[in-house]
Amino acid sequence: MDSPDRPWWRGAVIYQIYPRSFADSNGDGTGDLNGVRDRLPHLRDLGVDAIWFTPWYASPLADGGYDVADYRAIDPAFGTLADAEALIADAAAMGIRTIVDVVPNHVSSEHAWFKAALAAGPGSPERERFWFREGRGEHGELPPTDWVSSFAGGTWTRVPDGQWYLHLFAPEQPDLNWNHPDVRREHEDVLRFWFDRGVAGIRVDSASMPVKDPALPEVPRTYEAGGHPFIDRDELHDIYRGWRAVADSYAEPRVLVGEIWLDDQQRFARYLRPDEMHSAFNFDFMGRPWEAKQLRESIQSTLDAHAPVGAPPTWVLSNHDVTRPVTRYGREDSSFSFATKRFGTPTDPGLGERRARAAALLTAALPGALYVYQGDELGLPEVEDLPLEALQDPMHFRSGRTDPGRDGCRVPLPWTRSGHSFGFSPDGSGAPAWLPQPAAGWGERSVEVQYRDPRSMLTLYRTALALRRSEPGLRGERFSWLDSTEDVLAFARDDVVCVVNLGAAPVPLPDHHEVLLTSVDLDGDHLPADAAAWLRA
Repeated sequence: MDSPDRPWWRGAVIYQIYPRSFADSNGDGTGDLNGVRDRLPHLRDLGVDAIWFTPWYASPLADGGYDVADYRAIDPAFGTLADAEALIADAAAMGIRTIVDVVPNHVSSEHAWFKAALAAGPGSPERERFWFREGRGEHGELPPTDWVSSFAGGTWTRVPDGQWYLHLFAPEQPDLNWNHPDVRREHEDVLRFWFDRGVAGIRVDSASMPVKDPALPEVPRTYEAGGHPFIDRDELHDIYRGWRAVADSYAEPRVLVGEIWLDDQQRFARYLRPDEMHSAFNFDFMGRPWEAKQLRESIQSTLDAHAPVGAPPTWVLSNHDVTRPVTRYGREDSSFSFATKRFGTPTDPGLGERRARAAALLTAALPGALYVYQGDELGLPEVEDLPLEALQDPMHFRSGRTDPGRDGCRVPLPWTRSGHSFGFSPDGSGAPAWLPQPAAGWGERSVEVQYRDPRSMLTLYRTALALRRSEPGLRGERFSWLDSTEDVLAFARDDVVCVVNLGAAPVPLPDHHEVLLTSVDLDGDHLPADAAAWLRA
């Protein structure tokens, strides 16, 4: 609920949609915007305040849409600009705001600017919008630096005229030169383009990476804060102050949300100063293992980092890049790291689901904004047995095929118990889903099956989000730790108490007047292992 002293985004529940995998309206096997429109009642009933779309723009899909060819056009696989405008309006009519992605670090190699740069040749104004450089070595045969890509491998690709261009991700994603005024002006115009169409906010992808040291030095073994050649450069803050000015120029100010992967909490908080971004993703919490000490440390450090700048924290268990909680929490090492993803890592599905239910209540009880990745409300597991020939993620290929990539958390959702695509595509359509869905068990996790099951993951999420909205204590921002044993997290939000047992044995509940919600059945007056409860004190 919005108010002058508490804007909606400070405590919102924001649902992430990966358009290719949410719902397919035309039967071609790829999710689209009209599919989302058809399924908006699910999101309304779930109780979300906003939906965030990963890129829906025109793209060759070399990196799932994060290689944008045209920010002012919807990719034909997803629909049209008119479809996007209708979706924004339909969602708003249900009280659901829309957030879209912007990717400032790079564009697609099919973007008009990059094609013009290739055609114009060395030394041209068109190339100055990117990072074209001569190579090292006697004949320029070596790349300008030895920087390592976020997708493994090198960060430079040579073009036929002999120059090299920089790409911190895939070769199909050339990095922009943010020292060029065209780049800054264009992105501010893109913000206005979508804000004018009713978008409530922008999620800024890889927000700490767009600015580079113009000297392009090698990455030093140690460096001062702000001294990395392409991560967390101080010049970034002036860019985002410009974006904030654009966002604040609207009668209902728009919101900026940063994807900021930084270990230094003080540097992280700089992006959330009152004249920069409104909030940022909390990746530290998402990556921690299912251990009380670790999670408590992450929660406290998150609150401490946000307090000086007055920004609300955010909480998220997964996204379109990360192994799903039901799978991750069932592993011996329940933390998450891109560097350790490998095929064949064993998991205990029952344990993982039990912990994921408890984690859902933990995150929903914390102060700030809550993000829910599509399918987590259904308890979907990571699909880890996709046929190798079906994999599409560049992280898999650029790792020498040792990393399974991110396709396993992007498998299309099940809406119905049966059907060739479990309701993802319309009945009677013949096209298979763009990623194969598991034949066994997928339909039993569908919305249709879970909707009226009082013990389902979907019912747990719907109940938790309804209480989060109705309970005054959960709507505010007060938070205080309660005394507990080392394997238990316990905290109060006014008169609502959240208790999470991460130990191996049941623990007694603290004094309370009412049990509001539990992730599993209580054991008398004890909370079982790997379980959570909301109580009224």
